[in-house]
Amino acid sequence: MSAIVDLPPALWLVLTAAVLSVVKGRAGGIVAVAAPLAALGLLLWPGADRHLALEVGGLDLILFQTGPVNLLFGIIFLLISSIGALYAFHVQDRGQRTMAMLYAAGALGVTFAGDLFTLLVFWEVMAVSSSWLVFARKEAASLRAGFRYLMVHLAGGSVLMAGILLHYHATGSLALTRFTPGDGLAAWLILIGVCLNAALPPLHAWLPDAYPRATVTGAVFMSALTTKSAVYVLMVLFPGWQLLVYMGVLMTLYGVVYAVLANDIRRILAYHIISQVGYMVTGVGIGTELSLDGTAAHAYSHILYKALLFMGAGAVIQATGASKLSELGGLSRKMRPVLWLFMIGAFSISGFPLFNGFISKSMVVSAAGDAHYPVVMLGLFLASVGTFLSIGLKIPLFAFGGKEARLEVARLPGNMYLAMGTVAGLCILYGIAPGLLYSILPYKSSYHPYTAYHLVESIQLLTFTFIGFWILRGKLAGKPYIALDTDWFYRRGAPVADRLLVGPVFGLFEAAARMRTACAKRVAAAFANPYRWFRMNRGPADIFSPDRERPSFSTSVLWLVLVFIGLAAFAFIR
Repeated sequence: MSAIVDLPPALWLVLTAAVLSVVKGRAGGIVAVAAPLAALGLLLWPGADRHLALEVGGLDLILFQTGPVNLLFGIIFLLISSIGALYAFHVQDRGQRTMAMLYAAGALGVTFAGDLFTLLVFWEVMAVSSSWLVFARKEAASLRAGFRYLMVHLAGGSVLMAGILLHYHATGSLALTRFTPGDGLAAWLILIGVCLNAALPPLHAWLPDAYPRATVTGAVFMSALTTKSAVYVLMVLFPGWQLLVYMGVLMTLYGVVYAVLANDIRRILAYHIISQVGYMVTGVGIGTELSLDGTAAHAYSHILYKALLFMGAGAVIQATGASKLSELGGLSRKMRPVLWLFMIGAFSISGFPLFNGFISKSMVVSAAGDAHYPVVMLGLFLASVGTFLSIGLKIPLFAFGGKEARLEVARLPGNMYLAMGTVAGLCILYGIAPGLLYSILPYKSSYHPYTAYHLVESIQLLTFTFIGFWILRGKLAGKPYIALDTDWFYRRGAPVADRLLVGPVFGLFEAAARMRTACAKRVAAAFANPYRWFRMNRGPADIFSPDRERPSFSTSVLWLVLVFIGLAAFAFIR
């Protein structure tokens, strides 16, 4: 029993993934839902040994250790993994179930890693397993997006590994440590590798490229794990880096601008992941106890409401087969429960009072004010306007409201409603009782969200945003075009890179293949008629005929006699 209790959550889910690879049907669904909850219970088990260290090849590795920061992230990762599995209960694809669980295991391995090498291993597990959830949609666009996603993350992992190797060479240690901007190239390479997973512009284009093309259920896991595990690493390794303050504000504004321009509902949500993670990155950069608690709280809240929004969008795609606002409309008549559940997520991300986004986002904004960043506060407020504009107003009006589109609406499985209802309930619960979340924050900073000033401020912001949207709603409708992003550069540059880098390599291999074929033909021609070597042909010089060249019977008898005499002589001599 003790060995089971002390098993790290990541290894628990790795074992679960192995089981899911062979278990079919409803049994696999039950295992996928129950295993993360069991791991959560073991993580919180009183008296459990929350430390596992190994020595491998002279390296001191810490596979599992807990602290106030990673315990909070571990709780929400396990919780959303179980709810995500419930949302996907009807999916009978063992590959998706297995890779989703392995993806969650990778996120937990990163979260509870006590050294940089262990962190890197689980970082790459996340990259490979999450790409499967894009490939699993089995569409041409998804295969291309999944390949780009995998290549970008493997490149980012290579940069991270280079930084870790440089750090180990310089210090002889792989222990997690707080870096400073003066720590040299190693620290900057590690930061770049982590920032790619956090989707900081211009390293972000993989996210809105891949997430809308993932499977309906796989996108729920992707919305929760990759960027938030990167936020955790930033909190541990890079708190107080002022550069992150301004990069975070850039993220918040960049994401909402592109979300307003987007037409695909999951691409809108994907850009808002970038925007919302920007709040967290800003909090890490400020580096005070309140800002770091705000980062942790907002990551926790964001995982819940963003998963709910992706579940609602996935339900629309599952029922109609359409994902673009220009193709949708009037769904409230046939999908009213989905609309209400989606709106709970929309109210949460927009920072409505009594929803969980209200109690977490404001912590980062208040921390920016306390640290005397007035311009940063203004940027965060502007991002809030864009969030409500596109998530709370644009999607509900143009997807669920307006003229009814000519779409067949299929019946949704009950497990999807149950999963959405569970997350919606948690969004409201934490909004009404913020102490439930604040009690597990790592730095226990004092903050009271429901002050009169904050309530009036939020209501004014939301009200004027609604008025502005209603006046301009005709110009904000979904348009069937694509807004160019930074991925344009590597997409346009790919043919050039192919000609300059890949083409010469392929040409070299093709030349080698031609040379190999020519040599093989010459050898085959030479050995086709060995008689020609000794000028023994009885017919034309280049033609070998077995009937003509075969030795006569008397010659064969002569050779046998000579061999017999030779063997007899050899035996006599011995």
